[in-house]
Amino acid sequence: MTLAQQLITIGLCAAATMLTRFLPFLVFSAKRPTPKYIQYLGHALPGAIFAMLVVYCLKDVSILSGSHGLPELIAIAVTIALHLWKKQLLLSVAAGTICYMLLVQMVF
Repeated sequence: MTLAQQLITIGLCAAATMLTRFLPFLVFSAKRPTPKYIQYLGHALPGAIFAMLVVYCLKDVSILSGSHGLPELIAIAVTIALHLWKKQLLLSVAAGTICYMLLVQMVF
């Protein structure tokens, strides 16, 4: 890529990011109430996205060969237990990820 192409790419990425950040504030002003459907999406989508990520991460796990999915199962159990105990999403996800990485590299 030439320097001009790099600058154009960076500029377009910055503009697209700013548009996606500012657009909701322009569309849904404080003067009008937020539509019920948008409020529903705000409550339903985070859980749905996490469920989709879990399915995506586990789609290639084979319980009939290799480690039989034990590292994944242990890491999921650690994530769930830690989240139920501390109720900190970032801590739970980070600990589960680290647990999985350690299990795969050192044990299985």
